[in-house]
Order: sequence, then C-alpha cells, then structure tokens
Amino acid sequence: MAAFALLLSFSAWAQAPEGPQTGAPPPAPAAPPPAPRQNPDQQKPQESGATIAVQVPVVTVDVIAATQHGDLLKGLKKENFRVLEDGQPQPITNVGPSDAPITMVILMEFSSRGIYQWFAYEARNWATALFPNLNAKDWVALVTFDMRTHIDVDFTQNKEEVLQAVYNLYFPGFSESNVFDALLEMTDRLKDVKGKKCILVLATGVDTFSKHTLDQTLKQLRGTDVPIFAVGLDKPYVNWMQLNGLMSVGGMRELNYIQAENQLKTFAQMSGGFAWFPQFDGEIPGIFRTVAEYLRSQYTITYTPTNTAADGKFRKIKVELTAPDGSPLTVTDQKGKKQKWVVYAKEGYTAPKGGVGD
Repeated sequence: MAAFALLLSFSAWAQAPEGPQTGAPPPAPAAPPPAPRQNPDQQKPQESGATIAVQVPVVTVDVIAATQHGDLLKGLKKENFRVLEDGQPQPITNVGPSDAPITMVILMEFSSRGIYQWFAYEARNWATALFPNLNAKDWVALVTFDMRTHIDVDFTQNKEEVLQAVYNLYFPGFSESNVFDALLEMTDRLKDVKGKKCILVLATGVDTFSKHTLDQTLKQLRGTDVPIFAVGLDKPYVNWMQLNGLMSVGGMRELNYIQAENQLKTFAQMSGGFAWFPQFDGEIPGIFRTVAEYLRSQYTITYTPTNTAADGKFRKIKVELTAPDGSPLTVTDQKGKKQKWVVYAKEGYTAPKGGVGD
C-alpha cells in the first residue's frame, strides 16, 4: 500500500477546490458561488457610465479559545471576539464554528536513529485513538520522514487504509530526521487547499540534516495559514532510552531534545496550532482524542482590514476575548473560580504586494 502511494504525484494535493482529490474519490461538487454583493467601497458610476470597482481584501483567522488548563471555550459569539491588526481594532464581519471537513497531513518522524523500534510499537495506540474521533468526510494523508518525506498513504477518507499503513511501518531507510524540511514541504503543499486544514506532526523535534536552518524555517512559517499541531515524543523516548541505559540523565543528548521541544512549541504557536508534550507513552491516546476535539472546536473569524496598502509587509494579528460591553471576558470554572483564557491563532499574514486581495 505504501509503495503504491509513493508513486502518486504529490503536486496534485493543492489543486482540489475543497479538499484533495488524489488517492480518493472526488468530494461532492461545491455549491455555486453566491451572487456578488454590492460593496460599500465601490465608487459611484462616472458621468461616462463607467464603474470603477475596488476589491476589498478579506482576512480569515481560525481560532481556538481555551482556559489556561486546556478546557475549550464553546458557544462564543461574534461580540466575544476582538481582532487587532498591528495594534488597531478591526471590523469583524463574521464569527462562527467551522464544521467543514478537515484536510489533515499526519507527518511522522520515522528514521533509523533508534526511535523506530519504540515508534512501531506505540503507533498503533495513537492511531486507534485518533481516527475514531475524525469525521467520515475528513481527508487524511500519512507522510513519514527521515532524510526526506515519504507518502505512505495519499489523501483519503478511508481511515482504515491509513491505520493499516501505520501497522505496516517497520524499517526506515535513513538515520536523519529532517523535520524543518518536512514541515516546510507540507505547508507549501497545503497552502492552496481550501477549507479547514492542518499538519499533525509526531516527532521528537530533533533536526539532523535539513537544508533549511531554524531561522529560515521560522521565517517561512511566519504567517502560514496551515495550523501545526505537534505531539512531541521527546520525553517518552528519553525516558525509554534512560530506562534501558542508552542515554545518561542530563547529558548533551538530552539537552538536544529539550531544544527540539522548544522548536516544536514555537512552530505550533506561530501557526495558530497547539503542542502537547506527554511525559509517558500512556498519555498519548488521550492527547490524540484531544487533538480531534480541538480541530472540531475552532472558530473561523473573517474581517476586512482597515489597512488596505498593498505593500507586501507582514501584519501582526492578535485575537482577544471580550464581554458584550467590550470589557475582557470573564471565565469561571464549575466552582465559580476565575480562569485565565488563552487564544490560539496565527500570528499574522503578509499583505499582497502590487495588488489587492488576501
């Protein structure tokens, strides 16, 4: 199955109108686009009868709202959100939960550095926890990486096919784990896919031989519209290595994994995703059930930016939660104790250059 998937062309991923087409029957045709609505920013017809139309860009931000303890905040309305772009409040046009199908790339580290023996054993546990919590219409692709990426299963709605591919993972080919290159490749492939999408990366986060440096990776991921959800496998793996006498406590190798964890956390934060770092492998199935719940609990916010300059500059976005009167939203737990809230959203976007549009 994986060998067949490797022969498929990866370039077709971003061509689907609402989700990927390769490796699966096409989804139902999309509804026809709505009739164009009169825009208040359109200029009035001139005496000659000509009309000059001005296209107004629209920015879309997927948001997860939760307490500091990770409890999701559901049932929020438009008046519960404030969006700031470069510090300036923006007029929100719409806020709503998004129940569209998810296009997900499961990006899994699978190198011969030693982790694959542990991974082959654990992969079944997380797979059986994740897939039952996805919807039938969700699209999933399984991509493993060592020195380069390997398409084990191209996009499909058949979760059993992906599960069987996970069961058949045995011997990786290379010792490298080039996570920087793999993440950049996947975000590039998904950038033109419409609707809800994400990368779920399962890795220690250690990068051994990528062509891209950390700074280059951060620069390219800045403003991406592909949320990265990361499950860091460094701690369970380090614990397993130390238990088997393969790694000293506090050694240089352990420090490398700590640095790698911080990298995964940064990738998730800047893209509007989330990162989990379980201490023990027994926590992993519960985390994957939470991953599916987070994806289902996203709010989609759209707004028309007040800064319409087509200057190609980066615009920083900040999303806050507010009460209907504009004051900060107060969240309490079941005992009435106040809880701090956290909003997960992409850090910003790059304005178009030399034209208009998002």
